[in-house]
Amino acid sequence: MADSIPMTKPTPLGSLGLGSVGLVAGTGLLALYVLLWFASPYLFLPGPDKMDLLARLSAPSHVHLLGTDHLGRDVLARIVAAIPVSLGASLLTMFGIFAIALPWGLCAGLLEGRIDALMMRLADIIMAFPTLILTLAIIGFMGASLEAAIIGVAVAWWPSMARLVRALVLSAKEKDFVKAARLGGASRMRVVFYHILPQILPPLAVIVSLETASVLLALSGLSFLGIGAQPPMAEWGAMLNDARSFFAQAPHMFVAPGVAVTLAVLAFNLIGEGLRDLLDKREPYRW
Repeated sequence: MADSIPMTKPTPLGSLGLGSVGLVAGTGLLALYVLLWFASPYLFLPGPDKMDLLARLSAPSHVHLLGTDHLGRDVLARIVAAIPVSLGASLLTMFGIFAIALPWGLCAGLLEGRIDALMMRLADIIMAFPTLILTLAIIGFMGASLEAAIIGVAVAWWPSMARLVRALVLSAKEKDFVKAARLGGASRMRVVFYHILPQILPPLAVIVSLETASVLLALSGLSFLGIGAQPPMAEWGAMLNDARSFFAQAPHMFVAPGVAVTLAVLAFNLIGEGLRDLLDKREPYRW
């Protein structure tokens, strides 16, 4: 009788769906930002650039839920107005990085030989410059602006992503079913689109989500230093820069955009971790 009773194994933490919970939570946070942005016309908030000097540095109240800044502008209105600027700039930068790195890494990994060596050496030359120094050089050449910060971060960031794409392509090429497709007469384009890209895109999705969080911090940091988004543009890093001189007098100016950046970074990290958990539990070669 004892032998017929199935033994229950302890359930691993990964099977409890913690990654799925993180994915849902991260997506929910980003959805909340988007909902706030779209609902902003119905929240009866003042204009993000509307000044009320008589109410400058006011603490949070029923009139200004998150208080006002040093120019009497509503902090909540500026936080909401900064959503498409901060998140949009991060996503646009990540799109630029991916748009350069994916074809670059694909070509290097597929062609190999001298072309691979030449492409990787060019990427290595760019990677030899510290990311911040190269970004600052580009911003100095173009002038301080959010657009220059986006271009600077994208130019400094893509080589590392390209090397990752190349490594994934080299690994995917060695799979037996890829070799079988080649021996079966499949064209190079068919091998790439039907066999290699389906292997490398899921892990790249995880990396892109996690890297977007880092890009958001980088762009916010540049705006905090005063070389990213310029006044009067509402942007979370620029709002932190404005709050530096008034931290003791009006801490709400610093806390509100800081929490906004933190939650956005957390959302992208949760999405990345959730995607990785889901991909780890997938069946082999099922994408």
